[in-house]
Amino acid sequence: MTASPITIRAGARALQRIRESGLDAADVALVPGAAGGPKGLGIAALDHAIFGHWLPAKPRVRHLVGSSIGAWRFAAACCDDPVDVLTRFAKGYSEQRYSLKPSARVVSDSARELLKDLFAGREAQILGHRDYRLHMLAVRGRWPLRSDSKYRTPLGFGLAALANMVGRKHLARFIERTVFHDPRERPPFLKLERFDAFHTHTVALDARNLVEALVATASIPIVLEGVADIPDAPLGTYWDGGIIDYHLHLPYQHADGLVLYPHFTDRIVPGWLDKPMPWRRARGEWLDNVVLVAPSREYLATLPHGKLPDRGDFKSYAHDYDGRVKNWRFAIGESGRLAEAFLAFAEKPDLSAVRPL
Repeated sequence: MTASPITIRAGARALQRIRESGLDAADVALVPGAAGGPKGLGIAALDHAIFGHWLPAKPRVRHLVGSSIGAWRFAAACCDDPVDVLTRFAKGYSEQRYSLKPSARVVSDSARELLKDLFAGREAQILGHRDYRLHMLAVRGRWPLRSDSKYRTPLGFGLAALANMVGRKHLARFIERTVFHDPRERPPFLKLERFDAFHTHTVALDARNLVEALVATASIPIVLEGVADIPDAPLGTYWDGGIIDYHLHLPYQHADGLVLYPHFTDRIVPGWLDKPMPWRRARGEWLDNVVLVAPSREYLATLPHGKLPDRGDFKSYAHDYDGRVKNWRFAIGESGRLAEAFLAFAEKPDLSAVRPL
């Protein structure tokens, strides 16, 4: 029997719902999108299937919550022609070209150009979509990270990493979560005023701050410049939301339905700085209504170098731009197998293939 290209994990309530009535798009109330840079391109066709026709076939209000590339994917999904914009996004992201050691200003300018090309003039579509409510996460610097500079930024995030090693709660001394949310309503996980150690700011999105928030949510410290003084947001400097919310471990149990999580891995790591600590993995009631769909290990083994595209490729292919683009395009094309497998499961769920989340 051929191994499936996808792996599916589900929380207890989600699994019970699938047992009772299958995986119905009408049940999906929230979709998370993880940070992870080019890894998000590796599930491109899965996005096409989900946002191109599977969810639209069962319209209802749904919350799209993303950090970094997850927010960029979801902004594309909120456009009137989501598959076209998602396709142009994958192409534009893949074709970025840098010197061996580009400055943070160069990378930030490139990000702004890509976002301008994709979304300029589409702000009303994105923020006024009939069904989708777009929310994105960024972090706001505290203490030594109130501003971005050549020396303070590396020092501040170095200290933050050490604090995080002692305990995730100590990271809150250095950064705060900021949720840039749909102007019509906030995401359901904010029903609690405070649900973890991080102070959380909320800022309504509008045409003035949308692009700045999109840049901020993906501004990896030192790699990109921090984004200062975003309109309507508290004064300060903002960076990549994945530093706190890498794989978005949030209190999803407040969502009015299932949480469908198209992900590039079958585990949920709370923060970017938690990656080297295997004991920091998401678990508990927050995930009870989550259905996670990710590439299987067998599928990954068929890709160049046995992995999805990742940010390290910019360095390893520094002298072979054409080779990197070729391999990334191959991974994007192969993701059609993920989409086919997901749609087949949704039509006729094989519960024996579902693993606990």
